[in-house]
Amino acid sequence: MSSEPIRVLFVCTGNSARSQIAEALLRDFGGADFAVDSAGTDPKGVNPYTVRVLGEIGIDWSAARAKSVTEFMGRPFDYVITVCDRARQTCPVFPGHHNSMHWGLDDPAEVDGTDEQKLEAFRRTRTEVATRLRPFVELARRARTAHEGATA
Repeated sequence: MSSEPIRVLFVCTGNSARSQIAEALLRDFGGADFAVDSAGTDPKGVNPYTVRVLGEIGIDWSAARAKSVTEFMGRPFDYVITVCDRARQTCPVFPGHHNSMHWGLDDPAEVDGTDEQKLEAFRRTRTEVATRLRPFVELARRARTAHEGATA
């Protein structure tokens, strides 16, 4: 494997739930092979339910902060993945060659109801992101290996 990690940016509107969960899970699943960030087009702060559902699976996300996409302008990425339709429409164009992907995920922060109903919505998002990430990790690793073989 290359010493250069695969650079991934997850973009959402508020950077409070979906993109934060994706960042945390890819860091966990991908390890040192990935350099992962998340950002929002209009950052709002990390939702406490995000921290809670990640904690349930052993990921301490209590120090996370919501970040603006403007913090990442000018930085190269291998993949820029939008996780909500609003972010897809307003995401700035990142320079250089990268793969743009879109995962239209429901916003768990928009669920009204009891504490348990809200928590369940965040758990569903965590599960959906994990389901999408597992094949993505393998695909991204294979693509990097193929690219390195072609340029060697």
